[in-house]
Amino acid sequence: MIDKNYCASSYLVLRYVEDPNKEFYEGLHHQVFKQMPVEERTHVHTVQDIDKAIQQTFDKINDKKKSLLLSGGMDSAILASYMTGCDAYTFRFLNGTFQSEELHRAEKYAQKYKLNLHYVDINWDIIDRCLDEVMSVKGAPVHSIEPQIFQAAKQAEQDGVSLMIIGDGSDYVFGGMDKLLSKDWNIDDFEKRYTYITPSEVLREPVPMTYLFERYRLPGNKIDFLQFFQDITIDESYASYQNAFKAAGMPYLDPYASLYLAEPLDLNRIRNGESKYLIRQLFSIKYPDLPVPEKVPMPRPVDNYFADWKGPKRPEFLSNIDVSRFNGNQKWLLYCLERFLNLHEK
Repeated sequence: MIDKNYCASSYLVLRYVEDPNKEFYEGLHHQVFKQMPVEERTHVHTVQDIDKAIQQTFDKINDKKKSLLLSGGMDSAILASYMTGCDAYTFRFLNGTFQSEELHRAEKYAQKYKLNLHYVDINWDIIDRCLDEVMSVKGAPVHSIEPQIFQAAKQAEQDGVSLMIIGDGSDYVFGGMDKLLSKDWNIDDFEKRYTYITPSEVLREPVPMTYLFERYRLPGNKIDFLQFFQDITIDESYASYQNAFKAAGMPYLDPYASLYLAEPLDLNRIRNGESKYLIRQLFSIKYPDLPVPEKVPMPRPVDNYFADWKGPKRPEFLSNIDVSRFNGNQKWLLYCLERFLNLHEK
């Protein structure tokens, strides 16, 4: 079913098109990702279980020319410990200062486990060059991390890599999304917190996404935020990696995504500053001399990219948008949506 207004609104609220049966354009089907079923994952209870399961995953792929997408965070740092002597790729932004501390941590991890570290230099020209291709493969506008993941995968391909390892799934399996898990939400506050851009603020024909949040309504005006997190948040995040690697033609593997925490998350620990408490313990085993780094999203200098951007001009958008009140990530959504529409209505 063609419903451009719905698709645009869904992308602005959720960063992806939630309904698999609705499309922007005739003949253009947007990619939908579904995570591995729980029954197919390795169930883990302890740090030792996690360590063993990850090692078993790497034992199965020893014959691959593999590399690691390495950041300054815990998740990829832990994976580095199973990949001694392999290649690793880390983003380096060409303004020279953005996320420099994270870059330095990645360099320490690579040094400890003797990884051959490659830098993936990123600036706006590279994002601009990659963006249309990742959107065309997805059949929809994309997350701001996708063009740079695509660039990393293409660089690794040129170096002879046949499999890239990533650590995205740890946040979703082990309780890393601490702000979303920070309290028992009422449904109205959760919808407001989760919405990236309210469609009625920017679109001439907005479609409310309230129906999706209502699907998870509980008595007392509450919401089953844990199930929403499992069904919606995880699919959206995993799809960004799936699409970028698919566009680049690069196979990839996320060892965390094949795990399942068999015990309920200890929300009290998470809410008292111990997000991903089991992963923190495993990091301390792998790096006993280093402090546990706090979680940061994959870096992308969107505030810098869109500092002087004047906002969208297409007729689907309102004409009086004050774009200065949006942050860089929100501006990316507006820019990317407009560029996607331009791409398919030339």
